[in-house]
Amino acid sequence: MIVGVPKETFPGEKRVALVPTTVAQLVKGKFTVRIEAGAGAEAGFLDPQYREAGAELVEAREAVFGADVVLGVRALGANPELYEADLGHCREGQVLIGMMDPLSIPHPATAAARRGLTTFALELLPRITRAQAMDVLSSQANLAGYKAVLLAAGHLPRILPMMITAAGTIAPAKVFVVGAGVAGLQAIATAKRLGAVVTAYDVRPAVKEQVESVGARFLQLELASEGAAGSGGYAQAMGEEFYARQAELMLPVVAESDIVITTAAIPGERAPVLVSRAMVDRMRPGAVVVDLAAERGGNCELTQPGETVLHGGVQVMGPLNLPATLAYNASQLFAKNVATFLTHLARDGSLALDLEDEITRETLVTRGGEVVHPRVRKKLGLE
Repeated sequence: MIVGVPKETFPGEKRVALVPTTVAQLVKGKFTVRIEAGAGAEAGFLDPQYREAGAELVEAREAVFGADVVLGVRALGANPELYEADLGHCREGQVLIGMMDPLSIPHPATAAARRGLTTFALELLPRITRAQAMDVLSSQANLAGYKAVLLAAGHLPRILPMMITAAGTIAPAKVFVVGAGVAGLQAIATAKRLGAVVTAYDVRPAVKEQVESVGARFLQLELASEGAAGSGGYAQAMGEEFYARQAELMLPVVAESDIVITTAAIPGERAPVLVSRAMVDRMRPGAVVVDLAAERGGNCELTQPGETVLHGGVQVMGPLNLPATLAYNASQLFAKNVATFLTHLARDGSLALDLEDEITRETLVTRGGEVVHPRVRKKLGLE
């Protein structure tokens, strides 16, 4: 089986789907790996390293898409402006595996189905124990949570740790993390390591123990949060009345925080607005908000995706694609995820699609000329 890895074309995307160590593993597993020249350069992986690992290096992009299986970081809806150019290189029966954002931008799946492609969207991976080694959302969110704290610390006009000096004592900075998923927990741990006093909140009370285990105080709000945990452990959207009451109770904590990091996202939906303009108005000048949900519209009312907004002396940052800013490690983790997923599908040198298997079934978006994933079909308005 020939596996192809093209260079990413999404603006600012520096990651690569396979790194030399995972290439060597796949070659040992009897796969032929074909890499587009320069595909890993921006992540710090050079062509000679791939060649030494056993990959074939090709200059022509269409040659990469001649493979049986094409692995990418961003495909279809995850590369909405440029995916059509690559579809032109694809052929019927070919397999595409990568992040595809099919719940937010589903229409490219229709184009892939018309092309006769079999596509697997890794964002749809079920959160079960067997799938943990394939979970790209978790591996990349982990890095985003880490980088969010570094961004905030770099823009905050004060230090994070307490310092006792001859000139006086400096109190530690106060960090408030909203959302205690993978990104939130890593943000908590990073801020704690840097010496901040950390408070965290999540609509799911069950994560209290996890928050405390990484060194933060869990903010307990008097809210009825039954049904807050959706399928797969993700948070579920709540009603307007709930969010209004939540904002009222969170306001004093936001007001006294030097850094607020928001991470709340609902798969396939706009991110809930949790930090209002009024809450930012109450923050001290110099404070920083880092909104990790900016790509989904943002958790802060003032967030502008990809920009930093200055509001009353408070910086509201809406960074996009933070894992790509840590492309070396992000690629290592992504490559391990995608290689594990590929070997899960492959049996004796060919793909064996067992639709009784939850991992295969839940990630399969198109096959046999049809969009087959129920949630994607619903987004497209198909019966």
